[in-house]
Amino acid sequence: MGIRLLSILLGAAKQILKMQSVSVVCQSNVPKGHIPVYVGETERKRFFVPISYLSHPSFVDLLDRAEEEFGFSQPTGGLTIPCKEEAFIDVTSRLHTS
Repeated sequence: MGIRLLSILLGAAKQILKMQSVSVVCQSNVPKGHIPVYVGETERKRFFVPISYLSHPSFVDLLDRAEEEFGFSQPTGGLTIPCKEEAFIDVTSRLHTS
């Protein structure tokens, strides 16, 4: 089931990124091997997340919350994670050090 979930999440992330209407200049600002995500409950801040995080259980929990709130139709045209910025930074910093 984990492999299937990962393939679904990767497919969804690719679909969302394809749907983004971002200029060529902005696209070149995304580091290779990363995806842009928007984080915040009301005011959204853009972060770049390594693709490898998409398979980590802690990050999958954040993606599940995003799916519950927005489905696959994201309001910003990119992947939006509806959590506090501090919580997101805490999760990603733990992933970075592991």
